[in-house]
Amino acid sequence: GGCRGHARARQSGTATEMASLTARATLHASARASASPRSGGSGTARNAGPHGLRGSRRRHRHDATAAPGASASAVDLAAELRADFPILEQNIPETGKRLVYLDSAASSQKPSAVIDAHRDYYMMINANVHRGVHYLSGKATDAYEEARVKVAKFVNAKSDREIVFTRNASEAINLVAYTWGMANLGPGDEVVVSVLEHHSNLVPWQLVCEKTGATLRHVGLKSDNSGIDVDELAAVMGEGRVKLVATAHVSNVLGCELDVPAVAELAKKHGAKVLLDACQSVPHMPVDVQTLGVDWIVASGHKMCGPTGIGFLWGTAEALESMPPWMGGGEMIQDVYMDRSTYAPPPARFEAGTPAIGEAIALGRACDYLTEVGMDRVHAFEKEIGGILYDELSAVNDVTIYGPTPAQGRASLAAFNVAGLHANDVCTLLDQAGVATRSGHHCTQPLHRYLGVPATARASLYLYNTPGEVDALVESLTDTISFFREINGM
Repeated sequence: GGCRGHARARQSGTATEMASLTARATLHASARASASPRSGGSGTARNAGPHGLRGSRRRHRHDATAAPGASASAVDLAAELRADFPILEQNIPETGKRLVYLDSAASSQKPSAVIDAHRDYYMMINANVHRGVHYLSGKATDAYEEARVKVAKFVNAKSDREIVFTRNASEAINLVAYTWGMANLGPGDEVVVSVLEHHSNLVPWQLVCEKTGATLRHVGLKSDNSGIDVDELAAVMGEGRVKLVATAHVSNVLGCELDVPAVAELAKKHGAKVLLDACQSVPHMPVDVQTLGVDWIVASGHKMCGPTGIGFLWGTAEALESMPPWMGGGEMIQDVYMDRSTYAPPPARFEAGTPAIGEAIALGRACDYLTEVGMDRVHAFEKEIGGILYDELSAVNDVTIYGPTPAQGRASLAAFNVAGLHANDVCTLLDQAGVATRSGHHCTQPLHRYLGVPATARASLYLYNTPGEVDALVESLTDTISFFREINGM
């Protein structure tokens, strides 16, 4: 996903120098405040209005390059939905700038309906599930299991019994690694990942391969860095030792989308299983597990309008049944004796102890919300606004964007660097302008080494972001670059 771990910051000079730089940047931003599109000043604003109206130059440029047949309503989706996300309606206290949140690949914002669902559980039906015959316990159990049904429908699972609730996607991957992996991997076997994996889909396999004696291999990218080199994967698979392919559906840095059916068919041909990290796909496009052809997918609730502390594992009935228990405790058992136990069938087998009940219910409501909006519409919107993001960033001097072009297909995010500037410094000054982006390695250190850069800045969009906010990013980035060039005498 975006970053399921902490992005390590780089110190830019001494602490005193950085404090001085930030202070100067603040003064620089304040000096422009009266003319800022989000300052509330009386000057002419390119992005005037509470959510930003697009400036005439950028609007005309986009209209002239719009894809034939593109829906005129696609970029209107955010305007329809903004009121559902009250957190976005705030100004940054220090500068008066309207918040521009462009960090949804790390964690999405939550609509009021999801927040209400979480609150209502604790206010109205709070009780433990599966463990009581009283009214509140029954209501809580019904709501919890209904949430499982909603998640199953959202990804078109054959049955809600194929959905296992976990704390997050990282736990879901570890669940597969320490059950199926420990039971099925051994010396001579291979697990294949790619160089673009999130650490959460890499470190668990390192640990399990070390324990089992299996070998962990990786494949690189295409020559233009537009995605995984499937030909290299095919060559590795052809050696006949691969038991599992574990890879991302959509990269949280490059934005490239994997040809999942092709990889699944390749794995099936060689008798291997496939685990798909779907953290950056499930929130943004229709995902149908019955047509993907994989054995497991994992996703995080907090990236799909849901709360933190909840994610899910989907697995085929066959795959889940083959997996032994991982954590022991209440709920995952059938019969317990002093010297042995028998275990419940999936999904209960993998949900030991009291679950995150309120969070699961809120995740179910998030699935409702996205379904009501329509995932086809969300995907069309993100393709369009993602293209705007790519085009406008590409037009800024000295900016390099990593990953495929929109014509090749990419998600609505852009990891980029500015020549001569560190990503942390760029994002620090963007924050001074009210624009929230993320800097660092985004939990993909091997990918950044592969690209030959220590870090990138990343702007990531979701269904609530407006074209005017892309304008705000580009304007603030241009000002940031000018500021650094000025103080560095460049």
